[in-house]
This record gives sequence, structure tokens and C-alpha cells, in this order.
Amino acid sequence: MGGLREVAASFVVPGPSGMAIRSGLKGLTRQDETVLRQVGGLLGSLASRDVRVRCAAGLEHDSEQWARRKRALTGDSSARWAGSITRATHDQWALARRGQLAHMQSLRAGVDTITHRLAQPIGAKGSKGSPGGYRSEREWFAKSRRLHVLEDRLVRVRADWEAGRVRVVRGGKKLARARHHLQAAGLSEARWRLRWQAQRWFLQADGESGKRYGNETIRITPGGEVSIKLPAPLADLANAPHGRYVLAARVSFSHRGEQWADRVTANRAVAYRIHHDTDRGRWYMTASWQIPPVQTVPLETARAGGLAGVDMNADHLAAWRLDTHGNPVGAPRRFDYTLTGTAQHRDAQIRHALIRLLHWTVRHGLALAIEDLDFAADKTREKHGHRKRFRKLISGMPTARLRARLVSMAAELGVTVVAVDPAYTSRWGAQHWQKPLTTKNRKPTRHDAAAVAIGRRALGCPIRRRTAPPPHDRSDRAGHRTVQAASDAPGREGPRPRVPGPRTRSVPPGRGANAGDQCAHNRSGHTAEHESWHQGSLPLSP
Repeated sequence: MGGLREVAASFVVPGPSGMAIRSGLKGLTRQDETVLRQVGGLLGSLASRDVRVRCAAGLEHDSEQWARRKRALTGDSSARWAGSITRATHDQWALARRGQLAHMQSLRAGVDTITHRLAQPIGAKGSKGSPGGYRSEREWFAKSRRLHVLEDRLVRVRADWEAGRVRVVRGGKKLARARHHLQAAGLSEARWRLRWQAQRWFLQADGESGKRYGNETIRITPGGEVSIKLPAPLADLANAPHGRYVLAARVSFSHRGEQWADRVTANRAVAYRIHHDTDRGRWYMTASWQIPPVQTVPLETARAGGLAGVDMNADHLAAWRLDTHGNPVGAPRRFDYTLTGTAQHRDAQIRHALIRLLHWTVRHGLALAIEDLDFAADKTREKHGHRKRFRKLISGMPTARLRARLVSMAAELGVTVVAVDPAYTSRWGAQHWQKPLTTKNRKPTRHDAAAVAIGRRALGCPIRRRTAPPPHDRSDRAGHRTVQAASDAPGREGPRPRVPGPRTRSVPPGRGANAGDQCAHNRSGHTAEHESWHQGSLPLSP
């Protein structure tokens, strides 16, 4: 077992802390769309200016500078619009810092991998967990040049990190780059311009408890009437008192509509965001609010009734039910999905697979055990070399989105989710469980065996499978421990102790504890009778 990393302890995943619902804005007039475009364009320009000021401040930013930024925006909009813009700017800056740190760690991992492989002889095979040398001198030379490129990038990124410099593109870097590759993106210049402007608009307002219907900037009544507080330069467009504009469209939230209505009726904070889909030509309203953290149960309680181990793969979820002792129960389950097509289609596929999994879990009254996956360090091409299909497979697995959706959906159904360390679950599951679980009518895959390993780790049981003890009336008397050994049993991972002497009664003559008594091997239990019998002398012939 030497060279294996330490396995982290399992834990119960906390529930979500927020909620968001969306509905379409149907029935907008031409005047309504014109007002929304003007308001979004004006506030978007103010948001771009505020992002530039915040990024220039870097690590020297403090609360006094925040107050100055808010005062500068208030004159061109309003105090509440300025507060929403500055808070959104801080979120963007923090997200850019996290991405910068992840990029720096990825570069560091690539540099370390190339340095290690360049130090190995050409054609040298790698050991367990350590890559070998490159396959040819040509590849060695190409990688040595790439090493200098990565080192230069790492130096620049580290300098930016230490100085607090980040680069934020309002509207998205991907869309900005598509401007130079319109034909490859399938866009015309006019269509790209329309999408770029819509992405840079700012039409979102934070909620405020105690205010009318939970939001003074974008207000929605329980009946669905939408009104917007116009910025100061656009106050002449108001069609309602106090500089407000009332849209002709009505909003109706089908999903969680009762929860939203309860909040706005009680004047509790609700944040709103208006979004324009240029491809469909539709407008949408998104409402979001914070919820109290879901109370998680202790880990021992989650283990009490057994659980289901779930192994996430590129095209399906493999699940297997386990009892409290860690033994598989029933047959494995498979929940398929397809990660192709548009982002909306992929997201819908994930939701459908998860809801089938959760309904099956609720039906059996089980908790769920999942892997705490993070492929950030495994996506680099330096680690897997020419295994392009494997790198594409890892990059295409939406681990973060799947886990977030699973946790939020499980919280609604009252299902407990236990996260385990993913170390060696696939390897050990296939080694210890795939063959023993194979029968004439059941052929479990490696993924099914990995689900068993995940479930056993969540239960606190060792993944290693112990065979059943031999029957009674043998030398060990069924004494060694089996798979049902408790987690605190001493020596449960140790091998069977060496017992001196024969293992069975099939002992050849002259061996064993009774080697001196040659008659002891054929005794029937009547010891006294055999010991009193002696060979007499041969009779004399007549």
C-alpha cells in the first residue's frame, strides 16, 4: 500500500443557500422594448466604467474607495442602481481572481510535469503514478520549447496575481473573440453586434427587505405587474409617478410561484434580473432570493438506513444500493444522459437523469454517496500526453454543475448527499467487486463496481473485499474476520494470522502434532481399546 495518498474523510454535503426562478416577459410593446434597451444600455456603460475603476485599484481597494465609486454612479442613475452596479462589480472582480488562481495552478502543474519528463531518458517507461520520458527526440525538443512558453506565462500570471491585476471582459471573452471569426461562429456582423450589446446591458437590481414587495428598483406586484425605477437621465420616459415605468407585460412564475408570492407579500427581499435572448427575440425575468441553510443530518444518521453509491461517467450515472454493512443489494441501476448539442439540451439531460436517480432513491429511503470530483488538475494535456480522447472526456464532464444540481434537487426531496474522496474508487472497485458480483444473468461493469466502492467508503467500510470464512470443523474454526468487520475492529485490514501446524486433518504419516504415534492417524475414537491390543505370536504348524 506504499505510495498511496491519504484518503480524505467523508462528509455530508450542505444544502443550497439560494433559489432562482425564471419566467418570460410576454406581451411587451415596442415602447416597452425601447425603454428596456435604453435603460440597459445606460446602466451597462456605467457598469463598464465601474469595472475599469475597480480593476485599476487592485489590492489597494477599501471601503472608502467603494463609497466614492457609488457616489460617482448615483448622480447618473440612482442610489439603488449604484449599489447594484458596485456589488456586481465586486462579484466580477472576485470571480476573475479565482480564475486567475486556477490558471496559475494549471500552469504550475504543466511546468512540473514537463520538467519531470524532460529529465527522464527518451523512451523510458513511467512508474505507477509517475510519467516516463518522451517517446522521441522530436517530441522532447518540442516539449522543451513549450516549457519556456509556459514558464513565461507563469511569470506574467504570478506578477498579476501579486499586484492584484485582473482582466474582466463584460460580455464574455468568448463572444469578444468571435468578432474576429464570424464565419466560424456562424454569425453576421449585425447579429454579433446585437448579441454583444445585449450581453453588456445591466438590468438587475438587488432586493431589500422591508421595502414594498421586496425591491424598490425593479418591483413586481403579486399580480405580476412590473415597474422599473428609471435612472435620472431617462426620467422623461416615465409613465407612472415617482419616475417609474410600468411594463405592459405581466409576469407569472409557474415554478415555485407560491414561495415567490409569499415573499413579495411579506415585503421580503427578492432580486430581479431582466435578460434578452437575441436569438429567440424574447425577454425573460429571473427572480432570486436567499433561503436558510438546509439542516444537514449527522454522518452516522445518513449511514443508518444504508445508501446508494453513485459513479458519474461521461454518458450515464451508475448506482448500486448497499445495506448498512456495505453489502450490495439487488441489481445495479443505470441512468443515461447525452452531453451533446446545445447547453440547454445538455442541462436538460442532466436534470432528467438526476430526477430519475432521486426518485429511485426516495422510493427505497436511502441516502446518496457521490465522489467529490475536481478535474482542474487533470485537464492539462501535459499530464496525459497524446490521450486526446481521455482529455476531451474529462473536460466534457460537467462535474461542478452536476453536483450543484444534485445537491439542490436532493434538498427539495429530503435526500441526504454524502461526498467521499474519489481516490482509487474505480481501480479498487474493479479489483475487489466486479468479478465476485458477476453471475450468469448479471454482468456488472467497472462503473457498477466503482459505485459499490463509493458506497462502502461513505459507510466507513473498507473497499477491500474479504472472502467468506471456511466452514466449521476445520483448523481455524471460521475465526478470521469477514467483510462485516466494524470500522474500529483492530487488525481488520491485516492478513490472516499464520497458525503453525497443519491446516486440515489430511496429514501425511510422520507429520503433525502426533508424528511419533503412527497409529494415531487411523483411530476411530476408541483409544483405550486400541492401546490394550497387542500382536500375538504366530501359531506353530502341526
